[in-house]
Amino acid sequence: MEPTTLTTERLVLRPFGPADTEALYVACQDPEIPRWTPVPSPYTREHAAAFVAQTCPDGWRDDRRYNFAVTAKDDGRLVGCMGLVRLELLRAPERQAELGYWTVKEARRRGYTAEAASAVTRWAFGELGVERLEWVAEAGNTGSRAVALKTGFRMEGTLRAKLVSNGTRRDMWAGSLLPSDLGLPSGTAYLPLAGS
Repeated sequence: MEPTTLTTERLVLRPFGPADTEALYVACQDPEIPRWTPVPSPYTREHAAAFVAQTCPDGWRDDRRYNFAVTAKDDGRLVGCMGLVRLELLRAPERQAELGYWTVKEARRRGYTAEAASAVTRWAFGELGVERLEWVAEAGNTGSRAVALKTGFRMEGTLRAKLVSNGTRRDMWAGSLLPSDLGLPSGTAYLPLAGS
């Protein structure tokens, strides 16, 4: 897929580029980002350079992951990263993807991540034909869970021992969002369990 740019009231979500390397490096020095995400720790400038020069463009080209730099519309500063991953499930009949994100420390608690997530989910449902969007996070990541809930995800439970982190198995929270949760149509009929 050709890289896409999305805009919201306060944000521009665009492909990462080489000019983002330093801001990305600085953001990922916050220990909370590698604590809750697969970002390497310690995070080096080389990691940032490889992410913007190789990982992101390769992901768009190969339809494996679509990463967006979440930037402030007013001054262009990086406020986070958002991506659709597990795109191998995007083709029929699954039509699924997973939403992941992190937010720069100074931009947290301002609603930026939920605003960006809403834009990406609507784009995924409308343009990509996603019929089930998933969210997972290590159990205890209350910030990520709050964003998912604000975006409309329904919590589905705890996946026991799903994540291996630093040699230890950890539980994960899981949720999903369907087009119908946002009043949007879906290409495949859904027959939920009676009474659920």
